[in-house]
Amino acid sequence: MGNSQFKPEEVKSIYFPEFETKLPDLEGKVVAITGCTSGTGFILARTCAKKGASNILMLNRSSERAQQAEEKVKGFVEDGSKTKVETVACDLQDFASVNEAINTIKSKYEAIDVLCNNAGVMAIADVATKDGYDIQMQTNHLSHFLLTKELFPLLKRARELRGEARIVNHSSLSRSGGPLKSEYFGKNGGDLGGNGNSMFFGGGKWERYHQTKLANSVFTVALKEKLDVATELKGIKSVVAAPGLSATNLQVNTNQTGGMNGSMWMMKLAQSAEDGSMPLLSACFDPSTENGDFWEPANRGGSSGPASKVPHDKHTKDPEMAKLLWEKSEEALGKFEVN
Repeated sequence: MGNSQFKPEEVKSIYFPEFETKLPDLEGKVVAITGCTSGTGFILARTCAKKGASNILMLNRSSERAQQAEEKVKGFVEDGSKTKVETVACDLQDFASVNEAINTIKSKYEAIDVLCNNAGVMAIADVATKDGYDIQMQTNHLSHFLLTKELFPLLKRARELRGEARIVNHSSLSRSGGPLKSEYFGKNGGDLGGNGNSMFFGGGKWERYHQTKLANSVFTVALKEKLDVATELKGIKSVVAAPGLSATNLQVNTNQTGGMNGSMWMMKLAQSAEDGSMPLLSACFDPSTENGDFWEPANRGGSSGPASKVPHDKHTKDPEMAKLLWEKSEEALGKFEVN
């Protein structure tokens, strides 16, 4: 299946329509979402609008596309609803931009109920950001660590006001593989394996992506463990989801930069973006979600089907992996005291 033939919007949803009706009302909730111009992030923002969230903060790079996404989400706000939708300019490939977004949010909001660290890039070139880090690691993990660290007081306040707050990270099937390695967290952008791209997702591009997606899962469990120790923070939940093989523009964009290496045929097996968003929505809003939970599709090895809770992988649960991730992330971004 070539890129010209693959149209994510044409993949039919099987489970989502019924799933959406069962999601709880979100009145009073403030939800912040990174990377929501399309795909699972957009569906999450759209669903928040339909379910009556108080405020939806769409953290995207400034662009016409971001403004169009905001207007589309506003179109799903029910008549008479007090829901407010706002774009917050946030370029995850630039720590200065992330810090500006943090300052903007802190100046306007007392509390955040859900911080959804959704945004990601996949299997792109071995290049550094302006901050010196690998572009995939900074986008997919480091900037989300920074957002979580700096917005944590607002999550604590939501827990005080409404009894709960959630930090939701978005991993993927690509978390599977070898352990985390410290060099991927350092200022080594552009010098991390080159642009090899072998069949079935090998080579430097995919190893860097694997490191980031494993980082999303390890970060979740490492934060969960710290929250468990801080009993006064009970009600703040660190949760992770994975979308399975879902039809979004992520694959289209990766294919355009050579990352799929002739593997777009597999998108014939993909479920819709709506169905792929169900684990993320469950992590954000399902009443049964507990601290540390992992939501993923139930069928075909986690690639499709209804959202279900799944066990964490061995690397995700490894205390040494958690120690490495936390130390290297703090080295890049400063101390994150969970208290």
